[in-house]
Amino acid sequence: MQLEDVKINPELDIAKLADTYAANGFVQIQGFFAPETAERIDEALRGPLPWRFVYFETGQRVVQLTQADIQALGQTGMQQRMRTILQQAQRNIGYCYHSLHLDTGKSSAVGTDHPLTILAQYLNSDAFLTLGSQIIAEAGLTRTDAQASLYRAGNFLTRHIDEGSRNERRAAYTLGFSRNWQTDWGGQLQFVDQKTTDVTSAWIPRWNTLSLFDGRKVHAVSPVSAFAGDGRYSVVGWLRND
Repeated sequence: MQLEDVKINPELDIAKLADTYAANGFVQIQGFFAPETAERIDEALRGPLPWRFVYFETGQRVVQLTQADIQALGQTGMQQRMRTILQQAQRNIGYCYHSLHLDTGKSSAVGTDHPLTILAQYLNSDAFLTLGSQIIAEAGLTRTDAQASLYRAGNFLTRHIDEGSRNERRAAYTLGFSRNWQTDWGGQLQFVDQKTTDVTSAWIPRWNTLSLFDGRKVHAVSPVSAFAGDGRYSVVGWLRND
């Protein structure tokens, strides 16, 4: 796949999507990519990737464990790590899931010609930044972060906001690639009332779906159920103005 092969749905009503975002602070766009493009991305996400297990450690430290790190820790070492992660989560601190940073150039962990590298290039193209700018009504977008994300059983993200240290994150996005997801499999993107902590709305993972939302809204990803029939695959990041 080359950059020119990345095609989006030509029937998107940008003005309507912008109205929805303006009214709610979020919008979900199903069928975002043309089918062939979506299939190529889906295949790449489910292929062999150098996933890292990421979690938050008290003291503002993000830990990223390679597969070699996990093997070195062994079952006992990982169980100890998980106990700490879950104890923090009881206090609404932290997350754990599998991630892979997507670069646009020669430093890409999967190679310059990999479909996920091409996707990262598209997400940083004038075409996508212009589209995002039109929908969220934010001029001056400079770039897009991108990371492949996989939530397996028990993975989660506690409630938080995503404004960034300098308010440079103008909107968060999730490109979902989960087929036939069931509501009780968990993994829902939840929006939370800051005062009551009630869930005001939630989206189940979907396939070939772009979700854009104001990261200053409190949000979370509910734990993926032990009986979920698939992993929660996505590409996520922020539309930025640096």
